[in-house]
Amino acid sequence: MSTPDRSLLWSRCALLGRILLPMVDQEPWRQARRHDNLRAWGIGVTEGERLIEVFAALAACAAAEDAALSAAELDRLSLQAVAEAATGKTDIELLVGLPDTFDDPRDEEAAGFFRLYSYQGGQADRHLFQLSREVRHALLVITDRSRPTSPTYAAFLRQADLAGVHHEP
Repeated sequence: MSTPDRSLLWSRCALLGRILLPMVDQEPWRQARRHDNLRAWGIGVTEGERLIEVFAALAACAAAEDAALSAAELDRLSLQAVAEAATGKTDIELLVGLPDTFDDPRDEEAAGFFRLYSYQGGQADRHLFQLSREVRHALLVITDRSRPTSPTYAAFLRQADLAGVHHEP
């Protein structure tokens, strides 16, 4: 059963996933490169980008849990920790962060894709590995733009506001 805090944590982590790619795409060539990579890996662009979003959300949930942060404390979460969780956690470990129910049907659909990839094995394992590297790379691009400070979830949302990337409160 989902607790209210776990549901709120997922919602806030899913927000990070939804605005990650628009923030990375502030440099338009990055989107073209990502699309080329997805096609080269045999992953559809739309499906791949939704998987990247949910992967980032799952990594954020895992990093928050590792740091013992509640949904209310998520603003302190380091994007570096999320990047490390994206490649340092197995897909099964990441699935633990999924809520029992979803407020957004798009999240539920993306989580279904992620589950399918996780349980399929074979080429799907390779795709998850490639997507984990793409998520890590996207987070590190954001982190590098924020130098000399190490960005947090809260700083990332402020950057998104300044860049005009819309998100819900």
